[in-house]
Amino acid sequence: MTVLNFPPAPKDKSELEQGSVFSPRFDANGLVTAVVTDAADGMLLMVAHMNAEALALTLETGVAHYWSRSRKALWKKGETSGNVQEVVSVLTDCDQDAVWLRVNVLGHDATCHTGRRSCFYRTVEMADGQAKLTMDGAKPLFDPQKTYRSI
Repeated sequence: MTVLNFPPAPKDKSELEQGSVFSPRFDANGLVTAVVTDAADGMLLMVAHMNAEALALTLETGVAHYWSRSRKALWKKGETSGNVQEVVSVLTDCDQDAVWLRVNVLGHDATCHTGRRSCFYRTVEMADGQAKLTMDGAKPLFDPQKTYRSI
């Protein structure tokens, strides 16, 4: 259980954008967007969401926690796969409604549940007036069928 509580966002825009108080602006569902990159090379690994508890646990433990919208549950990244995200830094945007986590990935250095390093392994291209997906060649670093068979 977390002990960290976040104050409400200040009404003064200048204080929100320039002040020193971290007061994340959670959306109507109680979430902030989390952009996650590799701390060493900057590669975009994933985009997820955090509720107040996930954000607080991340800050308190130094390990990334998220809110799964599909499972409606708190989720410690890497708890099943072993690909834990060790947080190097947390930044917030100007109006504090998104956070950027710079992480080191332990285990297989894979973030995606498909076994790949990044969740962004397909390119969107136009062909014959249609948007199509093309694989970028990234191969899985672990077998998701074996890793997640009990889930």
